[in-house]
Amino acid sequence: MALNLIILGPPGAGKGTQADRLAASKGIPKISTGDMLREAVKAGTEVGLRAKAIMDRGELVSDEVIIGIVEERLARADARNGFILDGFPRTVAQAQALDGVMAGRVPLIVIDIAVPEAELVRRLTSRLVCGTCGQNADPSDAQAVTTMRCGKCGNALIQRSDDNEATIRERLKVYEKNTRPLVDYYAGRPTFRSVDGAQAPDIVAAALVDAVESARAVVAGGSAL
Repeated sequence: MALNLIILGPPGAGKGTQADRLAASKGIPKISTGDMLREAVKAGTEVGLRAKAIMDRGELVSDEVIIGIVEERLARADARNGFILDGFPRTVAQAQALDGVMAGRVPLIVIDIAVPEAELVRRLTSRLVCGTCGQNADPSDAQAVTTMRCGKCGNALIQRSDDNEATIRERLKVYEKNTRPLVDYYAGRPTFRSVDGAQAPDIVAAALVDAVESARAVVAGGSAL
């Protein structure tokens, strides 16, 4: 049975790290909005060309175009056995459109990684990212943190200039206003789960797997359909 998964959570919750781990362990792609845009533009698809024209004008890509790109990406062969969406949906309107894309497929499993604001601020003010590929350093990767080298591409790790407390708190306010309603949108579904993200990455990873398997059992039983 395919595993179609969305991981929600505020900035600093560890979504990217956990999505990378789970995607690798399940053998399914982690699909980010940025990657989808770049691939669609590079491939020269109709919707990719529309997105390129919009970005070339310095404008934001509309929900309609983003949904078209998501639909194209999820139709590819490597997503037949499932996928993990990273950075999408970001709004309730996008989530509603995604439900349309998912019609006839295995239901979405949605996991929210919940972390208190104080812990998010602590994490983000000490976060390291790769200055070349943009990958967040895994806090549990002692070698990367010690050498200040990216575990993915080997280049130097840096601290982002916007990872200061004032900016972080503002970003969290924006999340609460624009993206937090997604939790409310999905929370009533039998395939929604929440995990405590204020723990060590390995413990969160184990809790995430348990939550996914619990939701998959619901899907297999048919009560999520």
